[in-house]
Amino acid sequence: MTIGAVLATLQQDFPDVTISKIRFLEAEGLVTPARTASGYRTYSDTDVQRLHYVLTAQRDHFWPLKVIREALDALDRGLTPPRGDQPGMPRPVVPAAGADPDVPTAEELTAAPTLRLTRSELLSASGADEPLLRDLETFGLVRPDGEGHYGDAALSVATTAAGLAAYGIEARHLRPFRTAADREVGLVQAVASGRADDSTGEVLRLCIALHTALVKDGLGRA
Repeated sequence: MTIGAVLATLQQDFPDVTISKIRFLEAEGLVTPARTASGYRTYSDTDVQRLHYVLTAQRDHFWPLKVIREALDALDRGLTPPRGDQPGMPRPVVPAAGADPDVPTAEELTAAPTLRLTRSELLSASGADEPLLRDLETFGLVRPDGEGHYGDAALSVATTAAGLAAYGIEARHLRPFRTAADREVGLVQAVASGRADDSTGEVLRLCIALHTALVKDGLGRA
């Protein structure tokens, strides 16, 4: 948007705003529009939202520029903006950590297996071939029960391994996952065994949530 278009948009809520005011807020570092090759300012929707936030804070709540600058910095760092239904205009706050949709619930983690697949059924359903399944068994990633049947976990592992194989990741590369999983299970069992209540599922959920958060953090730093 051009500065003229931004002005027209803002004047719907702030009739007294001027181009000089917008440029002043830019000079104060509260908004940073892009520039065309010829030097003209171009404003994004985010820029307009920031200007609206600044003007509201000034007009309705008499915030000084220092306080507004701190609030904008907090928003830029991921803090939660104030809700429209809150009285006044509270400062941005750290958002509550919600449940990660990538982490199964405690009930899902401790649910009894429902599948008992034959070897051929597992191969057909997972997309894995016989050599891959043999390797998965060799490295302890897939284990049949005493009758030679495969459960829900085996189907998930084989399906995932087949998908990873398309990227050149072989079963031998997946051994650390087995080791890490066994260590997590050992930790969970040690903690749960000392409690009167059955907390296995919840402790395991928290461990997986921690693992997921660490992986996301690692990818974010890469």
